[in-house]
Order: sequence, then structure tokens, then C-alpha cells
Amino acid sequence: MIEFLWRQTLRRVLSLPDLMTNTVRCALAALVVAQVTIGAQVWLTAGLSAQTAMPSTDAGEWPSYGGDLANTRYAPLDQIDAGNFNDLEVAWRFKTDNLGPGPEFKLEGTPLMVGDVLYATGGTRRSVIALDADTGELLWVHGEPEGERAVAAPRLLSGRGLAYWTDGPQRREERILYITIGFQLVALDAVTGQRVPDFGTDGRVDLKAAATYGERRAIDLVTGEIGTHATPVVAGGVVVVGGAFRDAPAPRTHNNTKGLVQAFDIETGDRLWTFNTVPGPGEHGHDTWLNDSWGVNGNNGVWTQISVDEELGLVYLPVETPSGDYYGGHRPGDNLFGESLVAVDLRTGERRWHFQLVHHPIWGFDMACAPILVDIVVDGRPIKAVAQPGKQAFLYVLDRETGEPVWPIEERPVPQGDVPGEWYSPTQPFPTRPPAYDRQGSSIDDLIDFTPELRAEAVELVSRYRLGPMFTPPVVSRADGPIATLGLGAGSGGTNWPGGGFDPVTRTVYVPSQANFYSWELITPPDPELSDMRYVKGTATRGVGHGGLRDLNVRGLPLAKPPYGRLSAIDVDEGTILWQTPKGATPDRIKNHRALAGLDIPPTGETCSGLVGLVVTATLVVSGECSVHVTESGQRGAMLRAYDKATGAEVGAVYLPAQQSGSPMTYLVDGRQYIVVAVGGGNYTGEYLAFRLPE
Repeated sequence: MIEFLWRQTLRRVLSLPDLMTNTVRCALAALVVAQVTIGAQVWLTAGLSAQTAMPSTDAGEWPSYGGDLANTRYAPLDQIDAGNFNDLEVAWRFKTDNLGPGPEFKLEGTPLMVGDVLYATGGTRRSVIALDADTGELLWVHGEPEGERAVAAPRLLSGRGLAYWTDGPQRREERILYITIGFQLVALDAVTGQRVPDFGTDGRVDLKAAATYGERRAIDLVTGEIGTHATPVVAGGVVVVGGAFRDAPAPRTHNNTKGLVQAFDIETGDRLWTFNTVPGPGEHGHDTWLNDSWGVNGNNGVWTQISVDEELGLVYLPVETPSGDYYGGHRPGDNLFGESLVAVDLRTGERRWHFQLVHHPIWGFDMACAPILVDIVVDGRPIKAVAQPGKQAFLYVLDRETGEPVWPIEERPVPQGDVPGEWYSPTQPFPTRPPAYDRQGSSIDDLIDFTPELRAEAVELVSRYRLGPMFTPPVVSRADGPIATLGLGAGSGGTNWPGGGFDPVTRTVYVPSQANFYSWELITPPDPELSDMRYVKGTATRGVGHGGLRDLNVRGLPLAKPPYGRLSAIDVDEGTILWQTPKGATPDRIKNHRALAGLDIPPTGETCSGLVGLVVTATLVVSGECSVHVTESGQRGAMLRAYDKATGAEVGAVYLPAQQSGSPMTYLVDGRQYIVVAVGGGNYTGEYLAFRLPE
């Protein structure tokens, strides 16, 4: 730790203002170097050139959650390739068990790496750690005990990561920013891990107190229902923060906290702007909340990653669903900016454009993952575009300057429902390119088909449900049918929060997805104390909640036919799918099922593939498995797999002791490439694993 502090101090001495003479600067540097006893000369030679530019994956660093502000998850590194991926060894590992009052079993973080230091969140306290990127040695740790404020938070555990900022290419000042469980924005000195005293109040900004609502009600500083798992994003001296709410099938009230996005000055923590995702009087979109329903409905948060184009000065906000994911009778109208991609000005927060992916959302197709900023060429014309994957398994491709679709997105009629008091949009947007990269809606053809007997049982099971194309509405559940509407999407389909990646050289988007049945059903709240909504999610047979999903199987086998999980490569110049491959191993419960004994079952992919992220390198797409199984070596665990970018062929795999739970990243230290991934789940506590090739 002492050596690390001296190293970082040396970096700052060497980058002191130009008014300091070279003689004085070099003298101070010499004093620092004299204190460093281990490897100082090696570090000085290798380290100075790395500080001449802003951090970038081009230089072997990983300075942002998605690799860059465009969330491409791309690094042009080629040391680890198809020929040697199987040779990867564990370089170091870091358990997060003691970063909080108890161990964490759902470590979803993606670390950052800047200046040979790896920064990450971990543990039930949501602590921040700095590790030596070569050895995994702990350099410092920071945590914020928040008492009852953390207990009452809607988003617990360590979240998905943090943000890095520096004041320029010389990196005179470096900060780490993260959002606590209790919804405070904290700025830390990247060298020491101590709060930056001149940021906010002693290094903290209370995001609940800062949420100015004008005529809207204030957020209680202890029990107020707002938080986030996502990271802040820093661009152009501005810190942008979204917000999320409690995830529940039965909201306590439709008049929940209203979504908003906040921005602050990176150096002082002063508020710069607020964007209300539920527009009030005088704000764009206010008229899409009929009968003044904007005033008695909430949510519409931005709970996932935000992307930024610094050159255009635009921030891209993926907005979720209004309160009542599956019933919208309390909020007639299209309900902007629900399930919309919204571009706002980085400096002012003013709306520049928006595109609503789902009108009057009632399916939970919330914007779950980061927009990917892609520079493409369509019919010879360069376009600055944004590509948005989603739970619908569509890739929506828009001009990121104007919001206009790159290819036509058609408004098509959709089925109308019969839930009392509900309001239905007559049409929904359908992209014409690229085609859907996974299955949508539901039909008999989507059912399990390993044997005629299993198909017949599946047909009998779904006879008490409503099938139909995507956007078939939820139903009021009846024990004698329909129990629910079935479809391949929402919480069980498409792409969830890990999102996809983009290769800027080949202009290809890579996206994981899953195709499993989800159910949409409504019942009246059995107790008025539970919820003030007319209807909440639940079945007549199972009651309130997601319990109805347990019935969607045939002898313990998935109701849907495989593949359950896919990895797709999409050419975003042409709007076409280049290749698709099953992602992950065939689950043990299928390989070992007695009803399938003797059958030649092709690779099925995993049933949770849309919940596992990836990293794109010069030649590979790397992504792990989301569930454990007996691996090829006979061990119980999961595999981190590598796929050829050009063909989708699997070209390597290494063992993981538990399923991948966060998204992988990659970097260089002393000329050696590392891949780091978070694992955890079941009875295995959260751990960061770093892989590299042997010496």
C-alpha cells in the first residue's frame, strides 16, 4: 500500500502545473522515487507514457463500466485468442465476503482499470475497493455505513460498479464516484480512497435531498423509495445519475415516487439539472398522461446504464415502465417517457428527442440495458447511430443525433384486451430491420418438442392460457382459464440488464438473449393494505406474485422448445443477422432427464442467457455461463467461454467455480492481458476472478 501511494504521488508530481520549473519538478520526483524500494525504476519507465493520454481501452485500460461512454464493451486486445484461450490460468482472486455485515451471493459488478489499479464495488455494504491489477492485492477499501437508510433502500447489495474521472491527460487529479445503497453520490480520491472534501458536503451529495420536485412531493431521506444498482456516468465534467424503485409484482401504490435523472458538477457536486421522466405541466409529453394521471402515478425510472456522446453533447436515457408494470388503468394514455429512449443535452438536461419503444406499457418490457452508440455506414452514408437491445429481442437502431429510425419502424395494430378499466394502445412500433434476434409472442409451435408425448402434455397445459403474438395483453386470471397470457419475453425473454457489445471495426453488435415463457396475469389485491391498485400481478391458482411461472413446465422440463439461450451477431450496416449460436451448456436437468434418455439432444443453450454479459476483443466474444452444471472435466461449476467473432464457433472455455454474475472486462498490465469476471450465486459467495496466460 505504501509503495502504491508513492507511485500515485509520483504521477501527480510529474504532472504539476507548467509554472513549476522542470528542475523543481524533477527534484520532487527524485525524492519520491527514492522512497520506492520495489520495482520503482521499472514502474517509472513503463508508467510515464501511460499518463500522456486520457484512459481508454485502446491503451489497455478499462475506464468505464461498458469500457467507454458508448457502452460498446470493446477492447482491441489480441494477446488472448482462439489458440490459447484454453491455457488461461487464474492470476488472482478476490472474495468479497467481509465487505459488509454479511456475505453477498449476487455480485453483479464490472470493475474499472486505470493506471494499473482495478476499482470495483463489492459486498453487502456496497464497499469500494482498489486492487493492484497485476496481483489482486488490496490497496484500499471504502464503505459508507448508512443504518436504517440502507435497510429501507429498494436496491441492495453491491450494485454494478462505479465511475472514474480525471481532470485531463496528465491525470493531476483522479476520482472514483459511486452511488451508495442509501442513494448518496460519493466522490473518492482514487489514490487514497478517502472522500474528496470539496465535493458536495465532505465528499457526498444526498441524491434524495437533491431531488427537487417543485410541486411534487419530496423524498423522505430515510425511507424514500429510490436507489439504483447502476453506476453514475461522468462526461464533460458532468456526473449523471438515474434512479430505480422497488421491484414488486404488487406495488403498494400506483402513486409511487416519480422517476428523475439528476446531473452534478464533477468538481463541486453542485446540481446542474434535473430531467423528470414523468412530465409535469408545461413539460414535453405531459399530454400523454390522460385525465391528469401524471400526478397520481410514479416510477418511470432510469435503473440501468446511461450512455453519452460527448462530441454531440447528448446523454441517452433508457427509461423503464410507469408504476404498475402490468396494469395501466390508473394512467390512461401513451405515458411518456415510459419505455422510451430519451436524448437530453449533457449541459442543460433539455430533451432533444425521444423514441417510445412501447406505448402505454403493460408488459414489463422496460428498458433494461445500456444503449450502444455505434458509428455505421448504411447505403454508403455514415450515420452516428444508437442501438438499443431489449426484452422484446428487437435491436432498435436510431440516428443518435435526431432520433429518426435508421430503417423504418412501423406502427402496427396489436391485440386489444378486456381487463376492466384498462386503456390500450391500438398500435405498437415494430422495427423492419434488423429482424428479431430471438422468439417473440407464443404459439403451439413454440412448445417443447423433444417427443410427441411431451408436446401433447404441453399443448394440454397451455389450453388454459391465452396464446398470441407479442403485445397480446394481460388477462384477469381465472382458475378455469385463461390463467394468464403466455409469451416469450419480458422477465424471461430477450436481453436483460447486461446488454450487448459492439465491434467498431466490423460494425457488428453482439447480443445475448433467452427465450422462455413468461406469464401476464392480474388479480384484485386480496388485502387493500397490500396495494391501492385495482389489479396486481398474480394468478387465481397461486395468488399474488410471480408464482404462476412455476407451473410453466412439463415434467420439470422447460415449456418452450430450445434453443433457450442464444448469442447473436448483427451487422448494423445492413441490419441483418450474421450468425446465431446456442449460448452456454445444455442444463443438467435436461441432459439427465429420464424422459429424454437415449435421445440425441443438440446444444440447447441456457435458460438464463439474456442475464449474462460479454466483452468483445480483437478476435473474440467472451461470456460465461449463468448457471452451474457438471462441466466437461467432471467438476461442478460453470465455464467462461470464447466465441469466434466472425463465425460464432466456440473456440475455448475455462472453468469457473460458480456462475458468471457480473459482466467481464479486459485490460493490459506490463504487456500481459487479463480478463476479470465476477462470479457468485447459490451457496457460492461473490468473488472477482482474474485470468491471464502463463508466463
